[in-house]
Formats: sequence, C-alpha cells, structure tokens
Amino acid sequence: MTRLFRHTAIFASVGALALAACSREAEAPVANDDMAMTNDMMTNDMMAGNGMAGAGQSFNFAGADGKALGSVSVSEDANGATMTVNASGMPAGMHGIHLHEKGLCDGPTFESAGAHWNPTTKQHGRDNPRGAHLGDFANLEVAGAGTATASFTVAGAMMASGANMLADADGTAIVVHAKADDYKTDPAGDSGDRIACAVIAAPK
Repeated sequence: MTRLFRHTAIFASVGALALAACSREAEAPVANDDMAMTNDMMTNDMMAGNGMAGAGQSFNFAGADGKALGSVSVSEDANGATMTVNASGMPAGMHGIHLHEKGLCDGPTFESAGAHWNPTTKQHGRDNPRGAHLGDFANLEVAGAGTATASFTVAGAMMASGANMLADADGTAIVVHAKADDYKTDPAGDSGDRIACAVIAAPK
C-alpha cells in the first residue's frame, strides 16, 4: 500500500509539472519573427483597407495615328509623383519626354497639349541656367524592338493636391518627342515633333 501511495504521489507531481510547463509556454512572449510577421499582416490589411495610399494610376500612350504605344503609371509619396513609362512600338533611339500643360492628346500633332508644364516659371532644360521646367525629364531611350521602361520623379508634384497639381481642371499630358532633348534650348530642347501622348487626369 505504501508503494502505491508513493507512485500515485509521483504521478500527481509529474502531472502538475506538465501543466505548469504548458501554462508557461502559453504565456511566453511571441518570438520576434512571429511578431514581425503579425505586424506585416496587420500593415497589409490596413493598407488594403485604406486603398493603399500612393498606389498608381495608369494612362495610355497614343501615337499620331491613334495606335497604342504603351502606358505610363503615376504613383505618389512624400517626395512627389513618380511616373513609370512602359513604351511599346515607339521608334528606336533617344527621345525627349516632358509634361505638358493640358490633358489633351488630339492627334496627329498633339499641339492640343499646349506648352511644357511649368508651374515654377523656369526655362527649359537642366543645362539651362534659367531652367528647368518642373516637367522636364531625361531622354527616353527606346530599344530596337520599340520598347522602353523608365521612371521619372517630379519633386513636389501631386496628382490632386498642392500647388503643383497634375490632375487639376485641365489635367496634364506626358508627351514623347521625335528627337533627343538637348537639355538647354528653350522651350522644348529642340526635340522635334510630338509622336506620342498620354493624358494624365483624375479618375472619372
């Protein structure tokens, strides 16, 4: 009988220790990796719920004959608006590319887009001592297959707010020219005809 009581007491002690260990494990803090994963999931859910602030809008390029020539997506953050160009079917070579003051792309010449977008009243070109326009970009290099991908950031510009608003009542346009921009000749860098145009405007 004494041995039976002794074994029973031992089993009871072991059970108590196991329960205590389980309790401590349940109360133990979550590992750093698990916490990071949880925080990432929460952040993603919050971004999805907020429509992912800064997510881009996409606008299509048209050529002089109305043919689709790729697209430009616009996203924004605290630094300004970033435009990512994905060209297709454009002539190979270097091309001037600029923002223009009106969101109108009437072919074949796209003169409806007006002059360069120039809210800070500068002259054209990064090498011009009185430049550059806020919407002057580096040349777009199109490969032999007619494709190009490039990103340009416009500091201080926003789609629908602030002094340098892209999607205002008139909108703006992004225009690709036939020749390379020389970065100094006012008003358009001697970049030639307008060969592709995309309207940048607020969603309707």
